[in-house]
Amino acid sequence: MSEMFFKLWNNGVLQYGIWETIYMTLISTAFAYLFGLPLGVLLSVTSSDGIHPMRTLNTVLGVVVNIFRSIPFIILMVAMLPVAKAVVGTSLGNRAMIVMLIVASAPYVARMVESSLREVGKGVIEAAQAMGSSTFQIIMKVLIPEAKPSLINGAVISMVTILGYSAMAGTIGGGGLGQIAITYGYQRSNDDIIWICVLLTIVIVQVFQVIGTTIQNRTDKRVR
Repeated sequence: MSEMFFKLWNNGVLQYGIWETIYMTLISTAFAYLFGLPLGVLLSVTSSDGIHPMRTLNTVLGVVVNIFRSIPFIILMVAMLPVAKAVVGTSLGNRAMIVMLIVASAPYVARMVESSLREVGKGVIEAAQAMGSSTFQIIMKVLIPEAKPSLINGAVISMVTILGYSAMAGTIGGGGLGQIAITYGYQRSNDDIIWICVLLTIVIVQVFQVIGTTIQNRTDKRVR
């Protein structure tokens, strides 16, 4: 380990970077699902083989989601700087990065949710329809509960993706391990700091994965 590592560790820079990374990831994921979950439900329900087909609405939503998903995150960050400043009053720091992470990840979450809901068996849905359940009741009492394990797995994947985005946010003033890797590693030619940040990121990902897998297994009726 280099002298720089011990200096950053003793000064609490690395610990704070870990906290910032986890904080940005969790907050961004929560808000991404706040917007992405309803959007994903709409995409699934209004599709041609959904429980309430609406071709025009589904097409419009699909195009919007695909546009945002097709933009590389590094480009989207730069484009969203004025939006972040308008929303949180600044284009730098964690608050601004969280806005950008939400915009970038909500469409991704929507597609993950749509994919999970499509896995629900048609027989279960048809049984609910035969009993006279409304569209809203089918969504809340059939689709989401039946797709819960897949939704949780998708949430873990989304969280890991957002964590990767947060690291890139360090290139334009975001905090976390990404900024430490760039500021103290790349810009000062300390390769060991870069790899330490990579290792810490991997550890965080593994923790998220273990927690997510545990929750998924407890909610999956097939593993009981």
